[in-house]
Amino acid sequence: MKQKLVRVLVGNLTAWIISIISMAPLLLILFNSLKDSQSASDMNLKLPAFPIQWENFSVVIEKGKLFGSFINSCIYSLGSVLLCCLLSSLAAYVLSRNRTKLMNIIYMFIVLGITMPVNYVALTKVMMFLNLNNTRLGIILLYTAMQLPFSVFLIYSFVAKIPVELDEAGVIDGCKPLRLFASIILPLLKPAVATVFVLTFLNTWNEFVSPLYFLSSSAKWPMTLSVYNFFGMYFKDWNLVCADIVMTSLPVIIIYLLGQKHIVSGMTAGAVKG
Repeated sequence: MKQKLVRVLVGNLTAWIISIISMAPLLLILFNSLKDSQSASDMNLKLPAFPIQWENFSVVIEKGKLFGSFINSCIYSLGSVLLCCLLSSLAAYVLSRNRTKLMNIIYMFIVLGITMPVNYVALTKVMMFLNLNNTRLGIILLYTAMQLPFSVFLIYSFVAKIPVELDEAGVIDGCKPLRLFASIILPLLKPAVATVFVLTFLNTWNEFVSPLYFLSSSAKWPMTLSVYNFFGMYFKDWNLVCADIVMTSLPVIIIYLLGQKHIVSGMTAGAVKG
């Protein structure tokens, strides 16, 4: 009994230590975003002195043009998320239900994209050939293509746990393929699709390299590029830089906190269903 209690205490203490270490950078940025320029230059974990510099955020919004970049990030992330959820669920359903040799090859080809690096030279030529360079549609399609392999892999394993008898019952009742998928299969995929939604949103919101290469117009930049540009102009004002980082990270943190339970339920439901 004592040994079990000691193990529990040691485990909890270790978890607290790791959590504190992980939270230190976030607290550092948050505290310094509420200080004046001179105090923030020390970059320490001291609490901000009164009066708290709330105006740092208004300065960042005005000078960093965050409102426009926030709208761009929402367009890119939500557009790619919706496309990715729809296409990956359809592809995973078809590939999982048709276990032919050709379908297995196609599935392995798609999943191979998880490990393959992005060739930006070839990708640039493709984007230019399709006239998608420096366009919002091009970035949305690019984000979708980059997130599809893992999304298909995740939903594929979930679909495999759904009994085929449900498909047969739907066909007997007169359901056509699209109605069968939309009315019977898709509601059962809700935990997996929610997981794909959250993970895809987090990955696309934080994407930096792709828009840097394929968006030459600053009016189309997402928030990640705005932070990069803002840091280049105000690298001496760490209070403003930290405020910019806080405002850029806030949507990601909110989405993660709201979708955390869906990620866990999606992973566990796919493992035990059927």
